[in-house]
Amino acid sequence: MSTALWVARNPLLRILRSPSDVAQLPVPELEELICQARQERLGGHLWHVLEANSLLQSLHPVVRRQLRSSFLEAEYHRQRILWEADRIHWALRDLGLSIILLKGGAYAAANLDIAKGRFVRDLDVLLPKECLSAAEKTLIEAGWEHVVLDDYDQRYYRLWSHELPPLVHPDRRTELDLHHAIVPRSSYRRLDMLSLHASAIVIDTRGTKVLAPLDMTLHCAAHLFQTGEIRGGLRDLVDFAALVRQFSSQPAFQENLVPRALQLGLGRPLYYALRYATRLLNAGIPEPLMHASEAARPSPLVLAFMDFAIPQALLRSSAHNESWLVRFGHVSLYIRSHWLRMPPLPLAMHIARKSLRRWKFRESNA
Repeated sequence: MSTALWVARNPLLRILRSPSDVAQLPVPELEELICQARQERLGGHLWHVLEANSLLQSLHPVVRRQLRSSFLEAEYHRQRILWEADRIHWALRDLGLSIILLKGGAYAAANLDIAKGRFVRDLDVLLPKECLSAAEKTLIEAGWEHVVLDDYDQRYYRLWSHELPPLVHPDRRTELDLHHAIVPRSSYRRLDMLSLHASAIVIDTRGTKVLAPLDMTLHCAAHLFQTGEIRGGLRDLVDFAALVRQFSSQPAFQENLVPRALQLGLGRPLYYALRYATRLLNAGIPEPLMHASEAARPSPLVLAFMDFAIPQALLRSSAHNESWLVRFGHVSLYIRSHWLRMPPLPLAMHIARKSLRRWKFRESNA
C-alpha cells in the first residue's frame, strides 16, 4: 500500500493533516480516531487543534467529552512538570547551576503552542557534563531515587547514553532525566555542546533556560530519528512540525536551520523530519527549506527502506495490522537506533542480553 493511500485510510493522520475533515468522519472512524489519539498520546493536542479551528461543535458530544478529558489530563500533567522544574531549581539552588529544560518541559515553560494539550510525563534537563555528578548526588540527597537498579543498565546509561539513569521522586512520581548531550556519545563527535549552552535562552527570573529555536527544533528531529527507536514516535513528528510552523515567523529561522544542522552533525535527522512531516502531516514545509535539506539525503536504497518502514512504525495503533514485512521493518529500525549509539561488538552483546532478558520474562509469565 502506498504511503498516500495508507495515510488517507488512517483517521488520526487524516485529521492531523486536514482538521476540517473531522465533520465528515462516520461514527466507526470517529471511534477509531479517539482510540488512535489515546494510544499516540495526542488526544489533548487534537482537542486544541479542533478548538483553534472552531471545529468542536461539529463533533458528537461523546467525542467532544473524550477529547476534552484528554486535554484536561494533559494540562494537569503540564502543571505537574512545571512544578517538578521548580523543585529541581530548589534542590540545586546551592550549586549555582543554570538548567536547560528539554522537550515537553521546555515547550511548557516557554509557553509554546505545541505545549497546549500535550501530554508530558517526565522532565528532561540538560546540564554541563562536568556538573552531572554533583547534580545527581544533590538530587539523591534531596529525596530523588534511581528508577534503574540493574547494574548492567546503570553501566549502559553511563557508558553509552547521553543521559544519566532516570531519577524519580517517591512522592510526586515524576521521572527526571539528566542529560549532558542531546544525542548519544557515539553520535556527537561533531556536536558542539558549548555552542548549545551558549545560545540557550533565559525564560524566567530564576535563570531557567531552553534551547534556542534552531537548536530546539533540531533536538526534536534528533530525538526521533537519531536517539529514539522511531516506533510510536508520531507525537514527536507532530512536535517537530509545530516547532517549524511557530518558529518560521522569526527572522532567518528557515535560512539558518539547515546550516545549523550541518554544523552540529544533525543534517540527516533534520532531512528525515522534514520529509515525513511533509508526507504524513502535510506540514507545509517551505520548498526552499526542503531543497536545502537535500544536502543530507541518504542513498536511494536507504531512503526506500525508510519510506517503507517509518510511516507505520510511527503509529503504535497500527500494530494490529502488522504483516511479517512490517514487523521486519520495525526490527530493522530498532537495530538502527542502537547502531547509532554503539559500536558493532558492544551492540551485538547488548541486543543479545536484552533478547535473553525478554525471553526469560516471557517464560516466567507464561
